[in-house]
Amino acid sequence: MKFVDTVEFSASAGSGGRGCISFRREKYVPRGGPNGGNGGNGGNVIIQGDSGMYTLLDLRYKKIYKAKNGEAGRSRDQNGAAGSDLLLPVPFGTMVYNSDTGEELADISSENPKFLLLRGGRGGRGNAAFATPSHRTPRIAEDGEKGENLNIRLVLKLIADVGIIGYPNAGKSTFISKVTNARSKAADYPFTTLHPVLGVVKAGYYSYVISDMPGIIDGAHRGAGLGLQFLQHIERVRLLLHFVDSSAAGSDAMILKYQALRQELELYSQEVAMKPEIVVATKIDAAAEALNGFAEYIKQRKKPFFAISAQTGGGVAALMNYVGKLAHGN
Repeated sequence: MKFVDTVEFSASAGSGGRGCISFRREKYVPRGGPNGGNGGNGGNVIIQGDSGMYTLLDLRYKKIYKAKNGEAGRSRDQNGAAGSDLLLPVPFGTMVYNSDTGEELADISSENPKFLLLRGGRGGRGNAAFATPSHRTPRIAEDGEKGENLNIRLVLKLIADVGIIGYPNAGKSTFISKVTNARSKAADYPFTTLHPVLGVVKAGYYSYVISDMPGIIDGAHRGAGLGLQFLQHIERVRLLLHFVDSSAAGSDAMILKYQALRQELELYSQEVAMKPEIVVATKIDAAAEALNGFAEYIKQRKKPFFAISAQTGGGVAALMNYVGKLAHGN
């Protein structure tokens, strides 16, 4: 499934139907009164959160969305049918913006799963509505009101318990493929993961959602590389797993990599930078001797530290159990 986390389109609610001008024309009723019905209301545009969706792909290929117009009123006091609402399903974690002004309109979550984006126009009144004792044969009716319309931008920020961060090739994809059934592509070149991948981890008594984030590079807070596409998804996770590759560098190089990524987080958002963090040295089967200095540096900063090998499974179970306790508030 292709991952799409930003889409833009125009949306319009339905217009109301026109009221009807009509008079009773029946045998033995030479001067029948007005009987034109009202037009139906236009349909609304509603955004609805869907727990079975993980991407905005379904909304990518259409640039104009429009709810149904209300039907016109008819004779014999028959009101027109209301236009059906247009329901746009989106994943939880989707932000809704006015793309012209940048105004945030809604944050679709399990607590706020439905949002009335655009209201349909009111149907026009038929001539029966204008009859009075002094004006018994009105020949006027109203047009229906226009429905609201906006240019919309949807931005998906994934909701997960745990997000794995790190430079490209830090071993994130290999790890998540081992601990979940998520199909995260792994290979020995940068940017193997081009979009977040969600998976469910079951460790002992705990079960939680974990996300493999695209690799970060220097300047990501300015949009370099996958940049903001990467960073926006970190905003919704509760806990960060910060992976640092130990296979091709000594302790000093590992510390520099850790510091550089931390700086990117801080420059992007202090709120993101303050999230609970577990530091994980990866690929320890290749360079266990590089860990001592780095481990000491992390412990001095009073952050939990683990060393693992996703290939052999060394240290993985202990890490997953510890993450489960933190993710569930223990």
